[in-house]
Amino acid sequence: MVKCGRPPKGQECESRERLLDSALQLFLEHGYGDLNMETIAKDAHVSMRTIYSRFGNKAGLFGAVIKRCSDQFVDRLPENLEPGEALGVFAKHYVHLITRPDAVRIRTILIGESLRFPELAAKFYEQGPQRARDTLVDYFVKKQQEGHFSDVSPRVLADYFLSCLRNEHFQKLQLGLASTPEEAEIDLWVRQTVDLFLHGCLKK
Repeated sequence: MVKCGRPPKGQECESRERLLDSALQLFLEHGYGDLNMETIAKDAHVSMRTIYSRFGNKAGLFGAVIKRCSDQFVDRLPENLEPGEALGVFAKHYVHLITRPDAVRIRTILIGESLRFPELAAKFYEQGPQRARDTLVDYFVKKQQEGHFSDVSPRVLADYFLSCLRNEHFQKLQLGLASTPEEAEIDLWVRQTVDLFLHGCLKK
């Protein structure tokens, strides 16, 4: 029998990952409002006290789930590469993540329940879109100082780049009108976006 409660220190990381795995699956299955913390604790084999001490509340737990997902692309912006290559690496991980079925489902849950639970929307934005934007803003600041980009607000550059990545295909995907893109489709999506962002659309 698996006992609930605080695990030994060596098992804390494993316990946290198991808890986030359980929370993600349960959010996907039940949504946010209809899911209670007792169900999450039971499924993850941890105590309620553990959840509250680590994450504060259900919104905090949801935010941690989103943060773990966004970790997959916010650390993928290598500064040692040329801007086109670096943005391509970031963009590929970003597009791959936001087009995954579970990511699309989470976003659908957010849209449906954010009015009832504004803290849900705040945590999602803080740990997902805002982290992506902040990562790009920091990158553009550094690369402007190195002379790679024109003197445009780094925030504007970040906003435009992310808006290009969240294109019409992404909107159709969110509405269930398109299928999850294959690897080759993502590669083309990213390559065209980065090229257009860096070079514009006027014929030279």
